Amino acid sequence: MPVRPRRTIIRTGPGREAEEALNSSKHTELANHAWSVADLLRGDYKQSDYGKVILPFTVLRRLECVLEPTREKVTQIAEQYKDRDIDADRFLRRASGHSFYNTSNLTLKKIAADPQSAAKNLTVYVGAFSDNARGVLDRFEFAQQIKRLDSAGLLYQVIGKFTDLDLRPEVVPNHNMGYIFEELIRRFSEQSNETAGEHFTPREVIQLMVRLLVAPDGDALQLPGAVRTVLDPACGTGGMLSAMDDLITELNPDATVEVFGQELNPESWAICRSDLMIKGQDPENIRFGNSFSDDGHKRKSFDYMLANPPFGVEWKKVKDEVTDEHEKLGDAGRFGAGLPRINDGSLLFLQHMISKMKPVDVDGGGGSRLAIVFNGSPLFTGAAGSGESEIRRWILENDWLEGIVALPDQLFYNTGISTYFWILTNRKSPDHKGKVVLLDARDQWQKMRKSLGDKRKELGKEHIATVVKLYGEALEAAGDAEHPLHGKVKVFRNEDFGYQRITVERPLKLRFEVTEDTLAALEVSKAIQRLPQAGVLADAFKSVMGASWSTKQEAWLALKDAVVAAGGTWPTGAPFNKALREVIGVRDPEGEVQRVKGEPEPDGELRDYENVPLGEDIEEYLSREVHPHVPDAWIDHTKTKVGYEIPFTRHFYVYEPPRPLAEINAELKALEAEIQGLLGEVTE
Repeated sequence: MPVRPRRTIIRTGPGREAEEALNSSKHTELANHAWSVADLLRGDYKQSDYGKVILPFTVLRRLECVLEPTREKVTQIAEQYKDRDIDADRFLRRASGHSFYNTSNLTLKKIAADPQSAAKNLTVYVGAFSDNARGVLDRFEFAQQIKRLDSAGLLYQVIGKFTDLDLRPEVVPNHNMGYIFEELIRRFSEQSNETAGEHFTPREVIQLMVRLLVAPDGDALQLPGAVRTVLDPACGTGGMLSAMDDLITELNPDATVEVFGQELNPESWAICRSDLMIKGQDPENIRFGNSFSDDGHKRKSFDYMLANPPFGVEWKKVKDEVTDEHEKLGDAGRFGAGLPRINDGSLLFLQHMISKMKPVDVDGGGGSRLAIVFNGSPLFTGAAGSGESEIRRWILENDWLEGIVALPDQLFYNTGISTYFWILTNRKSPDHKGKVVLLDARDQWQKMRKSLGDKRKELGKEHIATVVKLYGEALEAAGDAEHPLHGKVKVFRNEDFGYQRITVERPLKLRFEVTEDTLAALEVSKAIQRLPQAGVLADAFKSVMGASWSTKQEAWLALKDAVVAAGGTWPTGAPFNKALREVIGVRDPEGEVQRVKGEPEPDGELRDYENVPLGEDIEEYLSREVHPHVPDAWIDHTKTKVGYEIPFTRHFYVYEPPRPLAEINAELKALEAEIQGLLGEVTE
């Protein structure tokens, strides 16, 4: 029986919905408060630079609110160890109750109350944070913003705005704090025409993703002492990591979840890192830099991995490092399977994640599950033998691809295109081994009340529940024609996506003749014009103008006699014979078959390619599909390549017959009448 998800559906009901609506309203209100600082910045800052001020101050205010209950205790410990030659870091952490602290007795409210010393005091205040917290603010280049705001006479006003922002954990739980950060980033991205999708993923999309990822593990996650590690190699502000933490903790409040990530954008990295500090996670687990060229988690493996890498982003900047690893390390590195085209690094992220899967134990334990968001390109881009095809081949032949879920279009902030979840694991359940689930969830959406960028659709709770349930029942639903969603899920064998790319050759057939075109070609043939007797050849050809021969032998004998009669000698050698054939040879379906060492010579202009399903005899395919039309065709076996593609849309295509012509004509006539009526009103 297929593995069914347990206790992984989002809780629903009036109480839950009311609570979420209240939280949503609250985080929007707080985001609006932070955003109102833009009114102060207008004129002194460009719109695209608002985030350089508002984001770090929001982070700073959140850190301050979190540390407020233990602030006095920390300052006492700091004073106690001030003159001692002892590293008091661990004592200060213990006193603060967090992995970070601030030893100053200053607060933003005190700093705002002294406008003349605001810059000096704020610099001191920031410097009193522990190294990990100060490093977060450094990524925002906060010191530069302090100077700039002070020079513009705005610093104390901005600080004053943030002292009124209540971000205490009891008012704004960590989960909602993530909403606030992401809402601010989305607004800044819109203001500066940047790509919001590079920073974060819609929350309901994340909810579906993490539930699909965790669904088969519901029982195992509830075992006492469960410990799970999670990686997002393009973590942005950490929304996916937070959602995984929340879900696993919801299933088992006693579970230990360790999250890891890497991010290239400094602001997003800083927010994610500060979020982990506040939650009591190790902020060192969030590494800064490019996951391809500077892997921040080398030699580590994880239980779960998930990512939404930017769609269609080129990897030219790290080409040297990636290519070097591919060529020198091969399968021992991350990119041994192949390299995709330079303008889309999506499949590099997938290979990077696969390299971090835990090995499966002898008893079937261990292993990993991962999910990644792709556009349609990785499904089919690249012919047999290309980097993309070889990566798909590697994944499918290793039986790692568990399923692909097609999502509705217009679901993301920065693009309206269709997207897909790829779900992979190296510990498939026995009934899933050798199989891939394709699930069409493109009709699972509801219209948003207000569009956000390109996002006009969203997933409701019932849609998420439906998709997760159907994914868990995929094998049953695909095999049961009576299942209500039978048409939305299909199961294939891994090899069903493979094919043999064969090269079908046809013989070169020529007749031979001398015409005005022949003489013109003779004049531009470099191989012939270089000959000493080129002029004699031209005269000889003119003497047989209009002649035609059905075979090469007849043509050569006649032309040789003409050259001798003109007082010349017949050139020898392969280059001359090849050039001459190009000059006087004319393709003709009824012409003579040209041969090389007794074998038919293929005609490059008639060469064709066919994709034959993997496992099918290609000679039988040739006899059945090709020979009835071109009996003399053959396959060049030396050029046969194996490729893999996943034509998702084709498998779910449903033919819709065209509308009756009478109906179309009636509609056109009605439109014509309407247009005539409108024109009549205009001319009156």
